[in-house]
Amino acid sequence: MTARPADQILEALDPEQREVASTFGVPVCVVAGAGTGKTRAITHRIAYAAATGRADPRRTLAVTFTTRAAGTMRARLAGLGVPGVQARTIHSAALRQVRYFWPRAYGCELPPVSDARFRMLAESARRAGLSVDTALLRDLSAEISWAKVTNVSSDEYPPLARAQGRVVAGVSAATVGRVLAGYEAVKQEACVIDLDDILLCAVGLLSDHPEIAAEVHDQYRHFVVDEYQDVSPVQHTLLETWFNGRDDVCVVGDPHQSIHAFAGARSDYLTGFVEEHPGAARIELVRNYRSTPEVVGLANEVLVHHLSEGEDSTGTGVHLVARGAHGPAPQFAAYQDEAAEASSVAGWLSALHDDGIGWSDLAVLHRVNSQAPAMESALAEAGIPYLIKGAERFYDRPEVRRAITSVTAAARSRDPEPGQALALTDEKLSGLGWTPRAPEGQGSVRQRWESLQALHDLAVKVVADHPGATLLDVSDAFTRRARLQQAPTIDGVTVSTMHAAKGLEWQGVAVLGASDAMIPFMMAEGPQEIAEERRLLHVAITRARERLLITYARSSTAKGRYGLSRFLRGLPGTPDQTGPSRARGRRRGARVSTCTVCGAALTAGADRKLGHHLACEVDVDPAVVDRLRAWRSDRAGRDKVPAFVVLTDATLLAVAERMPGSAQELGAVSGIGARKIERYAAELLAVLHPESFGAGRSAV
Repeated sequence: MTARPADQILEALDPEQREVASTFGVPVCVVAGAGTGKTRAITHRIAYAAATGRADPRRTLAVTFTTRAAGTMRARLAGLGVPGVQARTIHSAALRQVRYFWPRAYGCELPPVSDARFRMLAESARRAGLSVDTALLRDLSAEISWAKVTNVSSDEYPPLARAQGRVVAGVSAATVGRVLAGYEAVKQEACVIDLDDILLCAVGLLSDHPEIAAEVHDQYRHFVVDEYQDVSPVQHTLLETWFNGRDDVCVVGDPHQSIHAFAGARSDYLTGFVEEHPGAARIELVRNYRSTPEVVGLANEVLVHHLSEGEDSTGTGVHLVARGAHGPAPQFAAYQDEAAEASSVAGWLSALHDDGIGWSDLAVLHRVNSQAPAMESALAEAGIPYLIKGAERFYDRPEVRRAITSVTAAARSRDPEPGQALALTDEKLSGLGWTPRAPEGQGSVRQRWESLQALHDLAVKVVADHPGATLLDVSDAFTRRARLQQAPTIDGVTVSTMHAAKGLEWQGVAVLGASDAMIPFMMAEGPQEIAEERRLLHVAITRARERLLITYARSSTAKGRYGLSRFLRGLPGTPDQTGPSRARGRRRGARVSTCTVCGAALTAGADRKLGHHLACEVDVDPAVVDRLRAWRSDRAGRDKVPAFVVLTDATLLAVAERMPGSAQELGAVSGIGARKIERYAAELLAVLHPESFGAGRSAV
């Protein structure tokens, strides 16, 4: 497409977006609220710079944090007639550089990037004496990423983990440190690196070889970085190395959408950009074009409603101004239990679909994965198609990679057979578990089927568009889309965590389980964690363009927290509350407990429950913890409730440490009251002491 004239490029923008596109000569920090057109502003900035000769597109690097966002940016730039711009994720850009320069710097090829982190991590955990399951591996994997992006060694991990309240349930910080060290050893034995190593390799390469850094600086002279509120320390170091003190740098982000602090993201790189780069300009995008004034009003309100003492100020972000047409007010509803809640949400979705909204333009957002099964069951019972939105990219899913490989191999091994493309594709997909009808299973079973069904639908489209298409044409369509990370669209309601929904939008959104026990999440303790939970709800609300439903179940309680989320309680239209209005904090002047291991003060509720910091090493039998975790998972499944409702991680660990031998002793453990004694005592004591209570002996 022919490049547009410079004046036409600016005509398409509002005043603030135009300022972003035309401000040069100084670094630019753009604080862009949800739905304010940040991608439009930065792609037009690149196009305007090219049209006016201020920047060479071939020497421009546009950095994003998701492959989907990079693809969107490339498509927008192509539409503006600007070829040659490198729009990549930070990992992709770093890997490209490292692979190219590594042989020159070190005389060998860069080790391959492994996608088998869980397998290597499981081996390391077993060497450390842990009995691993998927949930534990997921937690350990998150700790590996956090340690790397914050440049924390395995030796430094235990004290820092304790200081920052980082907890892996049932595993001491010292043991986690050993697992981290063991994981690095397993990687070395396999002669591979992982995704997090890419950035560390890039930083080391450019720092140790100034001549290579000079070549990179000559290649890339103009920068745009999206989602700057999610930058981690190692990413910040690499980006500043790339910038090399240049003025033609534009960073974009929103402090109100900073929801990844636990993974090492630091929004202060965005909010402090002007101070770090003297003379930089700060531009605010405040006009929300996505949502109705009613949705925008609620999104603004939750950022300031019922602020708790010590909670972070929201003054570093922007106050959104709605530019869309008015719509219905957000709806709120309370239900007796999670099953009734899910059933009602399914009815709400069905009604919207009857009004003409497509299934793919509707979504249900929840805080944690354990909330999804009840919703999936309700959707299946109502006959509503749905898909599970995971954090994993579509073309990175194992079943998708296997399917594309299988179809490609078959296409290359036989002569083209016009008219047989769809049948041959389905034959290969069936061999991997695809069926014409959705399975009854949920979670990963459902997601695997959805992946294969999406490929089937893509094959159907290829054949419909080209009736004479062969299997090779289908294979080419698969590989081309995989290269561009163009995930196929499935006509179904999206069921997603709030975190995974960031960057997406739908016509109608239901926010499920918005109780004060879930939003803020029960494990959130301090002001900073509570503030991040508040921002997470803001993100969830701003995913909706017009219709918004927020629900909770009155039976959902934890830590004495009842009713609707404190971020919403008392706002117009919210339901009446039952039970105490909010959890009571520690009384002023209450005695401060000290850790029985290190002697330091205990400030977190989980630590006070145990009598020591979760990160401090104590004498606990890992086998007992494993048995308790397995029992808790089984009991939660039988009761159809999240695992933490049965026992929180801190309570589980306290039980494992104290090894109570009777119901009376069990009741002395903080977090186990009369109701849990009545429901769980017999089973718990049998798990703790199978030799004494396993044969049905009395637990009283």
